[in-house]
Amino acid sequence: MGDVRYWLGFSLAPGIGPVRVQRLLEHFGDLEAAWRASAGELARAGLDGKAREVLVECRQRLDLDAELRRAEDLGVALVTWEDPRYPERLRQIYGAPFLLYVRGDLRPQDDLAVAVVGTRRMTPYGRQATERIVRDLAAGGVTVVSGLARGVDTCAHRAALEAGGRTLAVLGSGVDVIYPAENARLAREVAAQGAIISEYPLGASPDGANFPARNRIISGLARATLVVEAGPTSGALITARFALDQNREVFAVPGSIFAPASEGTNRLIQQGAKPILCAQDVLDELNLEAVGRQLEMRELLPVDEMEKAILGLLSDEPRHVDEVCREAGLSISLVSSTLTMLELKGLARHVGGMSYVVAR
Repeated sequence: MGDVRYWLGFSLAPGIGPVRVQRLLEHFGDLEAAWRASAGELARAGLDGKAREVLVECRQRLDLDAELRRAEDLGVALVTWEDPRYPERLRQIYGAPFLLYVRGDLRPQDDLAVAVVGTRRMTPYGRQATERIVRDLAAGGVTVVSGLARGVDTCAHRAALEAGGRTLAVLGSGVDVIYPAENARLAREVAAQGAIISEYPLGASPDGANFPARNRIISGLARATLVVEAGPTSGALITARFALDQNREVFAVPGSIFAPASEGTNRLIQQGAKPILCAQDVLDELNLEAVGRQLEMRELLPVDEMEKAILGLLSDEPRHVDEVCREAGLSISLVSSTLTMLELKGLARHVGGMSYVVAR
């Protein structure tokens, strides 16, 4: 894995986002080479004049070793695209952050996650719905993702914690700058029982422009986004749009047609979002109970070299077992038994006619 200090350096360079970092990786092979490259080499890698100026200025100004020590002193982990801790589901979205600042820990079980978001001006109905649904989801092993904002977000995190479950909070500020300030204690509890996550550097203030971008991470970490209450202009609807763009499910809690706080959620349902009345509706829609068993199977029976080899021959396009046998140079009995084990672990899927695809 590349030296994390250079990923940190690019994270601290304004205007150098995921698309540019991907371009630099493709051109230079690693970020250390990109960090040390001359202006001419950066130009050939596709960085425009403004981006080159910013990067050169940052290299002269920053002490990356000091920045690393600062993160360590605060107990903040730096998780890059190359780090095995980086959530695979988030890695799949367009514009995935190339560096995550994390207080707490990320675990494989967080692949079983649902985002729960909504209005900051939550009604008693919204509170009751959030508490009931989230407690049941968390008790069932689902990680609850939200944004630590007032209202539904705060209620969702607290309900998950009270149920003894895991919860992830994604911030629009540095992980050391908790907003709103009254949630400082809640943030500590979330970090102890899950993680506080941000793509923004340490010390970054909660600028209003950060929150729409933050929402793509909330939806990107989750298999689905549940909107509990939302007015017609609620930021929770932005999260729902990101979820749709990311090919993730969108659910909504229905409300009174006379309640302004339910106008956005009712409209989502009218547009095709699945109405959710209880946690079991979410579990049924996402088949999460089956996925939970698959995750347990993966831990009990880790992927061996044979399974890795067969899995590497699968893609999103169906491949017949005979084709896999020919390419692998293995007997049909061995390939069939391996595919069966991959199915049990939720890594491969049988699509009929003795054809298989990789499970996403």
